[in-house]
Amino acid sequence: MLSKLQKEIIELKDKKNAIILAHNYQRKDIQEIADFVGDSLELCIKASEIKDKDILVFCGVDFMAETAYILNPDKKILIPDSDADCPMANMLSKSEIEEAKEKYPNAAVVLYVNSTAEAKAESDLLVTSGNVKKIINVLDEDTVLFGPDSNLAKYTEDFTDKKLIPIPGDGHCYVHKMFKVEDIESAREKYPNAQILVHPETNKEVQLAADYVLSTGGIMTHIKESSHDEFVLGTEIDIISRLELEVPDKTYYPLREDAICETMKYHTLEKLKACLEDESPQIVLSDELVEKCKKPVNRMLEASK
Repeated sequence: MLSKLQKEIIELKDKKNAIILAHNYQRKDIQEIADFVGDSLELCIKASEIKDKDILVFCGVDFMAETAYILNPDKKILIPDSDADCPMANMLSKSEIEEAKEKYPNAAVVLYVNSTAEAKAESDLLVTSGNVKKIINVLDEDTVLFGPDSNLAKYTEDFTDKKLIPIPGDGHCYVHKMFKVEDIESAREKYPNAQILVHPETNKEVQLAADYVLSTGGIMTHIKESSHDEFVLGTEIDIISRLELEVPDKTYYPLREDAICETMKYHTLEKLKACLEDESPQIVLSDELVEKCKKPVNRMLEASK
């Protein structure tokens, strides 16, 4: 049953002709009232399809809201807490990409969608953990500057003959770097009948020790289609919130209880309501930056079809 505050937000959202998009790592009470919940790729696709709403409220980190703005510069894009950023996205700057391009002038630049708008503007193509296997090989170039997540680069190497050069060399998600092989060994002892699923942002040795390596969208699909009924999840813990809402007849365990993305949790119901009331904080990018980002973003969406 929804709380009074949740009902007030839904009423306000309808009054403002708004839509609420939420990432899989959002708090459960926000997921419960979002119009759409998904991973980075799913949210990009959904944002590109919205035609009949005046306001998009993005409950995720800032690069996701920026991507929504790039796809919808004519709409008002709101984020409940403007301090909700992605530490990994901030590890790669425009100047670092420019330096890498000078060193490898014939390389393509492929960036994880988990990057800032300024970085995206320097890229040839964007990928997500859900589509990278499919689209890494659409490039003509044999050498690829790949950033900012070095673990996703290592994961991708198994699916291409291209030479991947990570930029920066140690870019990472601090949440997924927490997971250790010992965590998987412990989980196998505690939950012998469970499948262990981990995210491609985890360290390579963790990926090799798991049963499956999947994006959060891939985790959702796998579990919905699997005959298994117990799963250990090696990603941010609130993926379990979405699973419990959508696939409640199965059992889920976090690989680590402390796998929490702190900035994702900056958004609260109170901030979401205030955001709708005030139509602020608002995401705004320059026309020039939007124009530079459109090509790699749209190229990713086209290649994902």
